[in-house]
Amino acid sequence: MNGGTGHPGAGAGNSSARLLKLFESHRLTPTQRRIAHCLVRRADEAAFLSSVEVAELAGVSQPSVTRFAVALGFDGYPALRRHLREVAPAAEPAGASTYNEYQQAVHAEIENLRHLADLLADPGPVARAGAVLAASRPLPVLGLRAAGAQARGFAYFAAKVHPDVRLLDEGGTMLADRIDAAVRAGASALLCFALPRHPREVADALRHARQAGLTVVTVADSAFAPVAAHSDLLLPAAVGTGLAFDTACAPMLLGRVLLESMCDDLPDAQARLEEFDAQAAARGLFME
Repeated sequence: MNGGTGHPGAGAGNSSARLLKLFESHRLTPTQRRIAHCLVRRADEAAFLSSVEVAELAGVSQPSVTRFAVALGFDGYPALRRHLREVAPAAEPAGASTYNEYQQAVHAEIENLRHLADLLADPGPVARAGAVLAASRPLPVLGLRAAGAQARGFAYFAAKVHPDVRLLDEGGTMLADRIDAAVRAGASALLCFALPRHPREVADALRHARQAGLTVVTVADSAFAPVAAHSDLLLPAAVGTGLAFDTACAPMLLGRVLLESMCDDLPDAQARLEEFDAQAAARGLFME
């Protein structure tokens, strides 16, 4: 077994690419992705490593390696290793990618953005969602756990053009109370960012919001996400799964597109932006 740390050649790059293709089509937990990345880094020897060796190299438990193999659709790690030995000798087609795992992740995210661009060829769904959100006073914006950053980013910019944006980025028993408070204040819609791994309380919150009479607009990683059944308008944007933790460039960009659409339905949006810029200049808020 080769344990060297030298730079891999083209053969190692081809082996890495084959493993990435095997792993990228499955939804893996962070621990399982750690195992996947370990195997990708040691692509040329992956088919000959025992489950104990993989566990030691990845810094996980041996049962985690077994669960990883099962998550890929194999009966256990021995079946996965047999599969790797069968595909390892396969020749790569001419011009096949020799990108490392980090480059692969970037290129996969670029593909997600291309797919989003194709979806936006029909601007109708985003336009309808923007109009619904612009009309809601106040506008609650929900995003928990992994989706919290998306919700906070949207709420930060939306507050510059919308008169009353309410960020809901903490779960718990008070979440339903805050949704009810928004309804009592006049809210007619709720925007949700829902990303893997989907917290159960997000689905519960959306169910509660719809029962309270709110129109739910959701930005999710897939049209088949678990929250789809609790959404009136769902806008999909895929996440990248090539690294230990998801990358969400496409959902972030879709959020900005949705914000742009909302601005089109807020007649005083430009005036609010100009007012903010004037106040920021007077306060010396930015260095530019």
